[in-house]
Amino acid sequence: MRHDMDQTTKTGPAHVAIIMDGNGRWAQQRGRPRLFGHHAGARRVREVLQSCPEHGVKYLTLFAFSTENWKRTQTEVAGLMLMFRKYIQREARALVDNGVRVRFIGDRIRLDDKLVSLMDELELLTAGNDLIHLTIALNYGGRDEVTRAAKRLAYEIEMGRLSHKDVDAVTLSRFLDTHVLPDPDLVIRTSGEARISNFLLWQSAYAEYEFVDTLWPDFTAAEFGRVLARYGQRERRFGAVQA
Repeated sequence: MRHDMDQTTKTGPAHVAIIMDGNGRWAQQRGRPRLFGHHAGARRVREVLQSCPEHGVKYLTLFAFSTENWKRTQTEVAGLMLMFRKYIQREARALVDNGVRVRFIGDRIRLDDKLVSLMDELELLTAGNDLIHLTIALNYGGRDEVTRAAKRLAYEIEMGRLSHKDVDAVTLSRFLDTHVLPDPDLVIRTSGEARISNFLLWQSAYAEYEFVDTLWPDFTAAEFGRVLARYGQRERRFGAVQA
């Protein structure tokens, strides 16, 4: 699924991707450990997710843990991995009942077996849902994703199942983690940082960006709605000239 690049739109975004930044700083401002902020941020996910249908957002992709986040302290990384496991166990029933289909993107090789098993189980449990498609980027990096896709593509050529003459942007996109998803219309980053941080590099080529100052644990559904409203005022021409 891809956008028709010959069209302009002022409608709301169908696919929103969010870089949920600022959890650690939010906790430190309150004299608490960084993991306290991550838990607060995880609770915020539910509020934003539940508000998606009223805004016409069918796809929500969240950047939960990057390939670079392993550089953080062992304590923080271990705490995050435990939090991810608990989040899946705590939220699974609500996600199933509320029509949310969950997918995980990223390289699972480095994740522990218990977490991967829970991820697989949640994907299976929610496979029949279609109200909201929630994608969680876990041990994900845009460059890593494209590298892995290129390796799979090269293997198909090596095995004779694909010719190098057939390789184009559409072909490569079929090997990406997000091959079943539409490209994001809007990418939001919280906490005042104006970087994309290796997130959905290929998919966001024509996305609109919003960099907001609010730290993620303070990013309410109301502010989410205001950001979506601003998106609705933009002209998206995809390289074309408006008639």
